[in-house]
Amino acid sequence: QRLKAAVHYTVGCLCQDVAEDKDVQFSKQTIAAISEITFRQCENFAKDLEMFARHAKRSTVTTEDVKLLARRSNSLLKYITQKSEELASSNMEQKEKKKKKSSAAKGGRTSGEQEAAVTESEDSNMA
Repeated sequence: QRLKAAVHYTVGCLCQDVAEDKDVQFSKQTIAAISEITFRQCENFAKDLEMFARHAKRSTVTTEDVKLLARRSNSLLKYITQKSEELASSNMEQKEKKKKKSSAAKGGRTSGEQEAAVTESEDSNMA
């Protein structure tokens, strides 16, 4: 019920934005109808995504399932693909940072740490 109310509120906000931009009015019945259609379509999307994952013998929905769902809308598919690639590259960068941190914590020094250690040992040898 709360989810349905959130969808209705969001649709109302979007309709208000469009109304101001296009100088039109939306009746409460129209907003309610758009909200109901949107909610039902989201339910259908969720069921389709679940079926796609199940068909692939997985219990988790992946980005490939979402792309399959969006295949009929070229602009949406392009947007989802772009965001998916951005997330993948961001995740790779985070994994690389974690690897560097974990190797430094295990005693492996970065090049900057190695230079500092060499400088310290040279300073102690000169004394």
